[in-house]
Amino acid sequence: MTSDLYHRRIIEAAKRAREQGRLAAAEVTVTRDNPLCGDRITLDLRLEDGRIAALGHRTRGCLLTEAAAAILTERAPGTSPETLRRAHRDLRRLLAGEEGDPVWPELAVFRPVVEVKSRHECVLLPFEAVEEALAAASGEAS
Repeated sequence: MTSDLYHRRIIEAAKRAREQGRLAAAEVTVTRDNPLCGDRITLDLRLEDGRIAALGHRTRGCLLTEAAAAILTERAPGTSPETLRRAHRDLRRLLAGEEGDPVWPELAVFRPVVEVKSRHECVLLPFEAVEEALAAASGEAS
């Protein structure tokens, strides 16, 4: 079971997360914790012309959280907040075992997590952080 969760593509993405870093000039910074397992992400966001210009992060967590943070910060720049929200919804659907392909094909690496509900929050943590950052940037309450 563990080898199914932590397959090569997850490990590679998690390694990339460790090479990424914080933004020097962030518009918004948020920190989210998963109290069940101790994962934590501090996520930096910068918007320009209504699009995500850059994301940075510092993640302390399991391979699943790190891999999700890497995919998020690699794919989000240049996209609209709505595209990012769709990716988050698609990831939730994927983890719920629903059919269909996510808007970001890379998210399919998390299919093995479907069967391990206790790990869903690990995968979702970076996406919840960016949703909070988008809400803060637009002045919405989160």
